[in-house]
Order: sequence, then structure tokens, then C-alpha cells
Amino acid sequence: MEKYLTLLKDLLVEYSPKVLYALGLLIVGLFAIKLIIRLTKKLLNVRHVDETLQTFLGNLIGWGLKALLLVAVISKLGVDTTALAAVMAAAGLGLGLALQGALANFAGGVLIILFKPFRVGDLVNVQGEIGVVKNIEIFTTQILSPSNKRIIIPNGTLANSNIINLSAEGKLRVDLTIGVGYDENIKQTKDVLMAVLTSHPKVLQDPLPTVDVSELADSSVNFAVRPWCTVEDYWAVYFGITENCKLALDAAGIEIPYPHAVEIQKKG
Repeated sequence: MEKYLTLLKDLLVEYSPKVLYALGLLIVGLFAIKLIIRLTKKLLNVRHVDETLQTFLGNLIGWGLKALLLVAVISKLGVDTTALAAVMAAAGLGLGLALQGALANFAGGVLIILFKPFRVGDLVNVQGEIGVVKNIEIFTTQILSPSNKRIIIPNGTLANSNIINLSAEGKLRVDLTIGVGYDENIKQTKDVLMAVLTSHPKVLQDPLPTVDVSELADSSVNFAVRPWCTVEDYWAVYFGITENCKLALDAAGIEIPYPHAVEIQKKG
């Protein structure tokens, strides 16, 4: 018993300073890491960096510094950290290979938050989908379609694709094509269509709406009808102008061509 007590005493004498030093290093290191993270967030906030990116950068810096602190503390206890560093490197490599897709989405999310090709609330056309941006997360972006479908797109794919931000300029041009018969008067048709545009309450007058002959098609003279509106009023103007043009042309006696032969064949 006396032999074991002596051995325990010797171990305490030998390792107590190392343990105390390592414990002190751990406490001071954790405090310093908190301070560094706080200062980093303040700096990012001053530079008006997105809050989501602030949080993730803070966490990323915190994890990296804590890993370095752990290695330093273990080394102060007298443990050989060479093997530990090799194991950590191998584990990091394996984890990186396993999470290639997640890391690509993470990088894409950082790029989107940094360069801001769109913001929450913008109407966008991405990956063949049109909708309002509801949420930008670090791995995915959520878009709400006009039919109220929630579309989730990985940020890695999104950052490497074409992005059309329909809200960026605050105004949109509605592109409509209206066709009338070749026997109709072009000037009269333009006047009727322009009256429809100028009378609609949601059509902007700056820029001015336009009506121009765009094509001499096989069975119709096509007019490019181009009203401008706010992003929020796009669909109201699109459907409203389409309907009003048909009603106005009918009232003016201007024919919109349709396949008469097919219609006669159906009746027969």
C-alpha cells in the first residue's frame, strides 16, 4: 500500500504542474476564442455582412480555433500530438470526401450571401423555376412559386446557374402579342390597343407603354403590346390587359383571326 501511495505522490508531483498548466491554457484559450468570435461578428456587422453569413463564419472560426486549442492542451499534458494530428487529418479528408455535395452547397450559400444576386422577397427565375425568394439558408434557397409551391434549390447548383432577378430594377415589362386580320386598319388597331394600356390603373406611364407591329404572320398582323408595371402587379396587368384587348378589339369591330376551316369542319 505504501508503495502505491508513493507512486501516486510521484505522479502527482510530476503531472500536477502539467495538468494545471493545461487547464489554465484551456480556460484562457476558450475566453480568447469567444473574444475573437465577438470581434469578428462586430467587424462583419460594421461591414453590413448578412446576418446568416455572420453566424456561420463565427461558428466556422470557433470550430477551427477550438480544434487548435485541443491539440495545444493535449501537447501540454505530454502526449505526442503527431499521431493525433495524422488521425485528425485523415478523418478530415474522409469527412470532406463524404460531404462533397454539402460542402459545395455551403460554398454556394456563402457566395450567394456575399454577392447578393437576390434577396428575400425578390421575384426570380432560377433553374427554370419562377417564384418569390422566401428564405436563403447556408445549404439551400427556398422559393415560393405563383401556385404556392415551395421549391427548395441546393445553393451549389444555384450559384453555378443563370439567375434572373425580376425584382432588381423595381419595374417589369409585360410582353404580349396580339394578332389581327390583314384587312384591319393598322393605325386604328394601334389606337385601340394603346387606349387599353393607358386606361389600365396598374400600367405605369414611366416608361411609356408601346404598341408596334412586330410580325406579318401567315394569317395575322401581330402587334407587340408592351405595358410596364411594378413587380407586384405583373400578373394582374398580364391577365387584365389580355382580356381588355380582346374586349376592346371586339367593340371596335376589329377581327382577331382564328382557323375558320377547322371550325367549319367541326360543325360539319
